[in-house]
Amino acid sequence: MKTPQFHVGDKAVYPTHGVADVVALETKKFGGDEIQFYHLHVVETGLKIIVPVAKAHQNGMRKLADDSAIDELYELLRDHRVPNDRQTWNRRYRGFMEKIRTGSLYEVGEVYRDLSLLKTTKNLSHGERQMLNTARNLVIRELSTARHAPESQVAEELDSMLKV
Repeated sequence: MKTPQFHVGDKAVYPTHGVADVVALETKKFGGDEIQFYHLHVVETGLKIIVPVAKAHQNGMRKLADDSAIDELYELLRDHRVPNDRQTWNRRYRGFMEKIRTGSLYEVGEVYRDLSLLKTTKNLSHGERQMLNTARNLVIRELSTARHAPESQVAEELDSMLKV
């Protein structure tokens, strides 16, 4: 049985859902095996997620961003040299969706930056606008929680980095 990385009361990030509280750690018996599960409560939506401890990392569950990950994200957001994208919107959408599904702050930050900058040169499709909102909210919520700062302050900071 794998040792839990998270404990009740910890905050974790779960891909596509964002910041969640670890509210319980449960062991269940299946056949002759004991399997441990995290019970998560997503802060934003109240969604409850049950994740096997042994599969948590594989599923993309991770700790909140630390200072170095936040610095790396800020560096990414300040870099406006994005390659000219000539893909169709639906191919671009699929690529961005894959990045969001990784749960990586950096990858989600890339989606946020790229769509924010793309929005200044062309109209985004409805799906891209929703994805921009999703990526922005995931980044803001995690940074707000990690830095113990109000979401409005974090949002202002991030938006100012993406002003062209």
